Amino acid sequence: MKTFIKSAMLASAATLAFGLAACDSKQENSAEDQAQSVRESSDAAADAIESQAAPVGGAAEASADAKADAVREAGDAKADAMEDKADTMSAPKSN
Repeated sequence: MKTFIKSAMLASAATLAFGLAACDSKQENSAEDQAQSVRESSDAAADAIESQAAPVGGAAEASADAKADAVREAGDAKADAMEDKADTMSAPKSN
């Protein structure tokens, strides 16, 4: 169920990103793509941590889940900062 919700949220975000992409400069789009890569990488790392701990169960699994949450949060924070920086880039003006 968690995966379905994440997939739905990611699909919604991707749709919005594509809609706004036409308004951004190539440089800004590239920076936003890098931010998305950071976010996806941290999610993959967190998923791997959770997968390895799931068979163990108990306190070890709870600890791994907390570590996975921290990895996701750190990745999201870094990606958000990258996206904020990208948003300050202005598109070249056409005459």
